[in-house]
Amino acid sequence: MRDDLTALFVEAGERDPLKAAQRDMKRALPKKFYTAVGVEPVDGGFGLTLDGKPVRTPARAPLVAPTRALAEALAEEWRRQGEQIDPADMPITRMVNTALDGVAREMAATAADIGKFAGSDLVCYRAGDPEGLVAAQQAAWGPVLDHFRDAHAARFICSEGVIFVEQPQDSRAAVERLVAREAGKPDGALRLAALHVMTTLTGSVLIALALIEGVIGFDAAWAAAHVDEDHEMRLWGADEEAVARRAARLAEMRAAYELYAALAA
Repeated sequence: MRDDLTALFVEAGERDPLKAAQRDMKRALPKKFYTAVGVEPVDGGFGLTLDGKPVRTPARAPLVAPTRALAEALAEEWRRQGEQIDPADMPITRMVNTALDGVAREMAATAADIGKFAGSDLVCYRAGDPEGLVAAQQAAWGPVLDHFRDAHAARFICSEGVIFVEQPQDSRAAVERLVAREAGKPDGALRLAALHVMTTLTGSVLIALALIEGVIGFDAAWAAAHVDEDHEMRLWGADEEAVARRAARLAEMRAAYELYAALAA
């Protein structure tokens, strides 16, 4: 395994996959140096191999997935590389590296990063007009808030405009418990890495948790996170740069969701 590959995806100790992705764009891409990608049973799960040699994380830990489904998702990213290895096209690999090298060492801090969104969640800040936007927000966000009220006894206060509203401590604590539950599982670092990305990209820990709990589907979650943006695009249109940025965020979001889903497969 080439030594320069270890620094390609994330820096050792990094716990934010989005920051790692931004750094990827500035790095020179190394040439592809392997032919065969394999998945092998190992202690703790399934390891990834390149030409029979085990892949390691940037911190030199074995790149091991707890399920074969996740290992195969990693392998597919390595198989589809062309003449160069492009980490921007390998989001699941980056997230797994982040989880194993960074999140696993800072579980409490990562969980806190996720949980703090409950204090100013996207779905709690509503438009007063126009009527179409008000209706669209309620249609997308109402079921999420209803779920937390009914399933977790967590009521959140909605505010019109951008004026900050203090959320009930009991409701914020309920969200923190849900995040802690994910962190407490054997594959908790991987779960938190995926949840961190989904929360950051949507601006809503409530949408992200509703997605992983199966309350809403992926497409509905993504649409719920972009109700306001979609309204603006319908009014004013969208330039190519904005469309490209959104496509990149969507790919990252989908990879995080696929990583999380693969943990249960």
